[in-house]
Amino acid sequence: MPGIFTVSLDLELYWGVRDSRSFRDYEANLYGERDAIRGILDLFVAHDIHATWATIGFLFFKDIAELRQHLPGVLPDYRRHQLSSYRYIDEHTWGDDDVYHFAPDTIELIRSSTGQEIGTHTFSHYYCLEEGQTIESFRADLQAAVEIAKVRGIPITSLVFPRNQGNQAYLPVLDELGIACYRGNERASFYKPRNKREQSSLVRGMRLLDAYINLSGYNTYSLEECVRSHPFNIPASRFLRPYSRSLASLEGLRLHRIKRAMHDAAIGNRLFHLWWHPHNFGADVKHNLAFLQKILAYYDQLNRRYGMQSCNMSEIAAMLERMHVG
Repeated sequence: MPGIFTVSLDLELYWGVRDSRSFRDYEANLYGERDAIRGILDLFVAHDIHATWATIGFLFFKDIAELRQHLPGVLPDYRRHQLSSYRYIDEHTWGDDDVYHFAPDTIELIRSSTGQEIGTHTFSHYYCLEEGQTIESFRADLQAAVEIAKVRGIPITSLVFPRNQGNQAYLPVLDELGIACYRGNERASFYKPRNKREQSSLVRGMRLLDAYINLSGYNTYSLEECVRSHPFNIPASRFLRPYSRSLASLEGLRLHRIKRAMHDAAIGNRLFHLWWHPHNFGADVKHNLAFLQKILAYYDQLNRRYGMQSCNMSEIAAMLERMHVG
């Protein structure tokens, strides 16, 4: 089996940042997000990239009235109430900002593009490691996400935990609901799943530095590692950080860091998993798409020279299932 290049994107709109960013502070990213999505899809088509778009279930609805009709019966009771998207629904003054909260047309655009998978990012951007929530409320939230996708004719195979808060105790729920795989975290200690309170400045600083200097290794994986448990863990290799004007002089280092890991996967017949949020690209769409173009052009080289293949998470899960059964 040749090396595999996979991409997953966490499709959230404002739901993904509303507890940490004010709308005013993040408006540029949100305003440019749909342009970024169209640009990303154009690049994926041009380079034959198969990707998974882990989508919050709320985005499937056309407006708040429709969403209110589909809320689950059990809601998380986070100790820090501002974490709850369900409380936000009641506390937010709804006006003309639906475009930043709902995206059924965007979901249809993505699913109509070749090789693109719609996965789940839970129903409400659910935090699996925060105090106050339970496995019962997680099950209800995830079931709601699976059901609204099914109504739209979309089977859910893949999951990405919001804020990468993977909770091992909750994995049986994925099996119950027919979800075959999830995106796990990199191995280094500063990537281990943490709740918001545990995200120290040191941990965040180490992850930032790792984007430019090799602190954690290449984070590539063999399929034999991924098949060891079910649901399958298809771990992250690298977060594609957005363009930063203050760090623009380091763009060469950032690209080199990614390309070296991709090369390691290609020559070792391993998996490289790149991920980001579409809203990361929104404030500087042109710069971010140009950087992504360089990554995908390098993938083309690895494809020609080593046979590296692009697969979305569902396609990888199907391979792993065959290995598991075999």
